[in-house]
Amino acid sequence: MARRAAAASLQVTAWSHPLEDARALEPDGVSVAQTARKASTGAELVVTMAPDADAIASFATGAQGFLGARPEIWVQSATVGLEGCERLAALAREAGIAFVDAPVLGTREPAELGELVVLGSGPDEALRRCMPFFGAIGTRTLRLGPVGAGTRLKLVANDWIVGATALLAETMALADALGVDGELFLDAIAGSAVDMGYAQVKGRMMLERTYPVSMPLAHAAKDARLAAAAADRHGLEHAVTRAAAALLERAAAEGDPGDDMAAAFRVAARRRHR
Repeated sequence: MARRAAAASLQVTAWSHPLEDARALEPDGVSVAQTARKASTGAELVVTMAPDADAIASFATGAQGFLGARPEIWVQSATVGLEGCERLAALAREAGIAFVDAPVLGTREPAELGELVVLGSGPDEALRRCMPFFGAIGTRTLRLGPVGAGTRLKLVANDWIVGATALLAETMALADALGVDGELFLDAIAGSAVDMGYAQVKGRMMLERTYPVSMPLAHAAKDARLAAAAADRHGLEHAVTRAAAALLERAAAEGDPGDDMAAAFRVAARRRHR
């Protein structure tokens, strides 16, 4: 996202922990600051993209936190769930800073290509001022209304994604157990009403037993937990989402949490002792 913004001639200053991650952006025209506060000094927009609300709150507040730099608008693009969005929006409100809740749909490749879908919600004027940035990182921006609407839509989309991936892992595992070539399954559904891009892409990862990361297992498990928590808040059982979360968590705990979430297949394909 930072690279795409810089390529669109926006002035970008980055900070990260560890700082070496931000320094990797310097060849692409991105400046690097030693602290979140320094990175945000004089900024029109501050954009946060980190694993969870706790991490973001840790560098939003405090002596070196970016809120102390008084940026004009805080664009919160990470997936943090209902409670996380409410907590971060409250921090912005206390600091007197406009808050835009704008999670994105898309993983690594769409981000690299500037093809994300931005789920923007917040004050109309703040959203208007964010449009050059949104146009740099994405192909579509949905303007959804007040703060929180973006997070709610992202949770709904993620619920679909994690559930579909977990079920695909079990489907490919069943094919393997029955002696059915998984390639035949993918070919059988290809182009039909029951096909989907994720089935073809993630299914081939499972066939090849290689998991180049697009969405890490650890992040997918977190997203499944957030969707389950949202369902719980509204009195829904959501058994499938909870099962998907458990499968993804086991795969992350028992393997490399940095592998793509298609690596859930490793757990799904494991045979029980009889």
